[in-house]
Amino acid sequence: MNVFGVDIGGSGIKGAPVDLERGDLAQERHKVLTPHPATPDAVADGVVEVVRHFDWSGPVGVTFPGVVTSGITRTAANVDKGWIDVDAAGLLGERLGGVGVTLLNDADAAGVAEVTFGAGRGRKGVVMLLTFGTGIGSALFIDGRLVPNTELGHLELHGHEAEKHASTKVKDDQELSWHHWAHRVQKYLAHVEMLFSPELFIIGGGVSRKADKFVPLIEGIRAEIVPAELQNNAGIVGAAMASASK
Repeated sequence: MNVFGVDIGGSGIKGAPVDLERGDLAQERHKVLTPHPATPDAVADGVVEVVRHFDWSGPVGVTFPGVVTSGITRTAANVDKGWIDVDAAGLLGERLGGVGVTLLNDADAAGVAEVTFGAGRGRKGVVMLLTFGTGIGSALFIDGRLVPNTELGHLELHGHEAEKHASTKVKDDQELSWHHWAHRVQKYLAHVEMLFSPELFIIGGGVSRKADKFVPLIEGIRAEIVPAELQNNAGIVGAAMASASK
């Protein structure tokens, strides 16, 4: 069965039909740039463009980079503040012609996909997926069950929000070497490990494709550290899974 998933990120909005038997994209994903400012209406235009690229007319699962409760977006760290307390599921459903839209946090979606089909499959205990991109997203699992909306990229680290210190965007903006950035990621992981004692860290986001450049440089972390197997498609897959479960 194919279901459609859309992943709204700080830099891009991407989506595709997803084969839920395989836990993978059924067709090559389509991506548009996230508008700036990333207002609800402007982002909705991007979501519509992605969905219509495939002539899709059924239900859609959508991720959002912030806290989501009952289809309402409660925070907006890396998108326009106009998203706060918006019925985003209703807005997107209306813009897509009245189809059902299931909305969830972006890292939670990626985590659900990884725990079901990827690096966290079959793992018990505490598992933490962290997505590094425009910000840092987090998904916390206990024996495979999600604790939603943890948003641990906003933890304070050395007097700053962690994602302002160790995101991929910071690496690019400050032109940090892999070694320097890995040291920042290491400090962040140590802080999260102190708080939650996970047995496994799964590193997601686009940078997971280059895990060999920085994961071996991270030292002193007790938990196993592995890259996301679904890489940057995990959010799309997880969004589709959420839609199918409704």
